[in-house]
Amino acid sequence: MADEISPGQWNRTLLQRQHLLDRVDEDAIEVLDRCVGLQAQEPKAPFFGLWSRINDFDPAELDGLLTDREVVRMALLRSTVFLIDAEDARWIRPIAQPLLDTEVAIHERRLAGTAAADVLAEAAELLTGREMSGAALGRELAQRHPDDDPSTLVAVARCGLPLVQVPPRGLWRGSAAPTYQLFDDWVGPGEPAVVDDEARKDLIRLYLRGFGPATVQGIQTWCGRTRLRPLLDAMEADWELVIRTGPDGEQLFDLDGLDIVDEDVPAPVRFIAPYDNVIVAQADRRRIADDDRYRSLLTANGRYPGFVLVDGRLAGSWRVEDDRVVADMMIDLPRRGRAELEVERQRLQQFCDTRA
Repeated sequence: MADEISPGQWNRTLLQRQHLLDRVDEDAIEVLDRCVGLQAQEPKAPFFGLWSRINDFDPAELDGLLTDREVVRMALLRSTVFLIDAEDARWIRPIAQPLLDTEVAIHERRLAGTAAADVLAEAAELLTGREMSGAALGRELAQRHPDDDPSTLVAVARCGLPLVQVPPRGLWRGSAAPTYQLFDDWVGPGEPAVVDDEARKDLIRLYLRGFGPATVQGIQTWCGRTRLRPLLDAMEADWELVIRTGPDGEQLFDLDGLDIVDEDVPAPVRFIAPYDNVIVAQADRRRIADDDRYRSLLTANGRYPGFVLVDGRLAGSWRVEDDRVVADMMIDLPRRGRAELEVERQRLQQFCDTRA
């Protein structure tokens, strides 16, 4: 029988691989790679994601990576904006493209007879060699297609073309509407490091390194791809992956040689970012959050606040209100727990104050 792991071991192993048991003294890009990018439709969210994982994280470090074009913000997995290493984006974007093409088809149905292929060709022509705000791109495209909504035309371009959201949007003190440039124009031309099945295998490796052990559905939900089971079986047959048995008998895949963390290892209070993939886009979410608690935090407009972990599990949320970090807890904490929560809240407050 495959090695069995308990609920506590599954939880602590995830937290350890995500640097949420102990903050690390590592460069931001190394932690970003461990997380396989950070979800970034909320522009400041990646800063909070790195703050929760890195000792004395300086937001200027991430600002520098963005302005030096070493990391990019662009639509990737699940058609969601990610902040990710630029060279990883080069080979991950083609993996994400089938789902993005589905989004293109959805937007195309909202056009007044205009073909999405024509919009993509025109948008590529307009963007070649220059950056454009989403509003300006929409106006230019609408001049050619006056019967179509400019925002729909831009949505077709965003999904169908590899577009980077360039700074100042996404900087710690930056504030701007999305401005786009073609990936190769922004980062420089180049070839993907891996393609096809080898690229998909690399993505599986990265996910398991940062989020494993995981079910097939867990991997597929995170990356927005299906039919990965044959690749997982081939990797297991090549002795690259091992199979473990989860708390409810589920089959969990993991990289061979990675440790499973003991369930008795303490898990400190952590304030983690809105949309952090340790909780969001998780078919294996039960290892860190009760589903009813998670769903209760979704707002009417589909947004999430920051999350608070206590003893390794979702126990509340946090937000910034009138420049003050406020924690809204779902559980009653003992005195020691309240003190630990306040220490971490003050630490986040000091970090937020650096934006002033």
